[in-house]
Amino acid sequence: MTTINPSSFFHCTKLFSRSSCKFTLTTTTFMAAEDKSFKYVVLGGGVSAGYAARQFAKEGVKPGELAIISKEAVAPYERPALSKAYLFPESPARLPGFHTCVGSGGERLLPEWYTEKGIDLILETEIVKADLASKSLTSAAGATIKYDSLIIATGSTVIRLSDFGVQGADAKNIFYLREVDDADKLYEAIKGKKGGKAVIVGGGYIGLELGAVLKLNDLDVTMVYPEPWCMPRLFTSGIAAFYEGYYKNKGIQIIKGTVATGFDSNENGEVKAVKLKDGRVLDADIVVVGVGGKPLVSLFKGQVEEAKGGIKTDASFKTDVPNVYAVGDVATFPMKLYNELRRVEHVDHARKSAEQAVKALKASEEGKTIDEYDYLPYFYSRAFNLSWQFYGDNVGDTVLFGDNDPTSSDPKFGTYWIKDGKVVGVFLENGTPEENKAIAKVARLQPPVENVDQLAKEGLTFASKF
Repeated sequence: MTTINPSSFFHCTKLFSRSSCKFTLTTTTFMAAEDKSFKYVVLGGGVSAGYAARQFAKEGVKPGELAIISKEAVAPYERPALSKAYLFPESPARLPGFHTCVGSGGERLLPEWYTEKGIDLILETEIVKADLASKSLTSAAGATIKYDSLIIATGSTVIRLSDFGVQGADAKNIFYLREVDDADKLYEAIKGKKGGKAVIVGGGYIGLELGAVLKLNDLDVTMVYPEPWCMPRLFTSGIAAFYEGYYKNKGIQIIKGTVATGFDSNENGEVKAVKLKDGRVLDADIVVVGVGGKPLVSLFKGQVEEAKGGIKTDASFKTDVPNVYAVGDVATFPMKLYNELRRVEHVDHARKSAEQAVKALKASEEGKTIDEYDYLPYFYSRAFNLSWQFYGDNVGDTVLFGDNDPTSSDPKFGTYWIKDGKVVGVFLENGTPEENKAIAKVARLQPPVENVDQLAKEGLTFASKF
């Protein structure tokens, strides 16, 4: 359960129940049928919302001008914690410990911070209609929220197996992870199924991170995914071979090349087995599904230009609708480094795009412009004692270097991606802060490569030259 500081609850706007306890929130406006109007509205309560709020404060937003609308019950937080420290068996992370903006080394914005800045947090509020022409949002409770400028930060939602009609996919103890409430439910199930069997459907970010944390919780873990190797959107077969070998050495079973086609339940409606397309049946006490996400843009269909599954923006994250911006997962923006439109689903971009949009919005009010967004793609993950980072673009030929033996006591390896004779992307496992800075620099500079064999021999030494 989310930890809440009762000392901050001295102003009542609405009572809400969580785990049979009632709290009154001082820093939060809860919508009922009350209409409101703001100069600025951020729609969405995730990572982008927190970083947008901080940037608005830096820009001198006045009390009562800004509202953040979220369907969650808590102030914006660093979502990556949910698949890592939140589920640790000992000393798990809990709110308020990971509210934004601690993930980037910044100030932790507690609910009281929003009150101090005069920012309205409108929580537990789902927006069911957006009318960009009239600059209005309608909540599920029937309230209308008007705005002068809107930042769309709705993020993504998980893809559910029930979306594809998978038999039994609505059984109890089948989990998806996106919000803190999801993590709370999964955590309680983990505690109740110690020593049980867990099946993870999917071999991407969520699959790998949760595979590790469930194993740390003494569960018997099996991972199932259809691709020939894990994390295929980023990993090469050589990179993936290390992580699959490492996970197997930790006792995690990996089944590739097949998918879950159905689930069996016991008399209590709890999942008890996962049926695979290849005919195998896996016993399961817990199932976690991580098969991807999709941007939440349906509210704006037909009202704003779209591209590549998201809302098309310029380099300041401004859409083709006046005074409407889109950031984070939902934004398809011009990536200067590669001279093409991209949509990026990652926390680093969620943070930086939100800050860029607020700077641009405030500058436009003063008739000024700001530098265009010049983003270097960056991805990272941590699991067990492993930690990798990637910068740049994973296109072209690849060169593997270093020690990628999964049985090694201190593995350290990486990969360069080479396109048109230049390094365009770099991956590194177990890098030091200095080494990670070096590979980031190389990915941005895109130095030429004359001899691929020599590059493989040099490994990290090549990156340290720049």
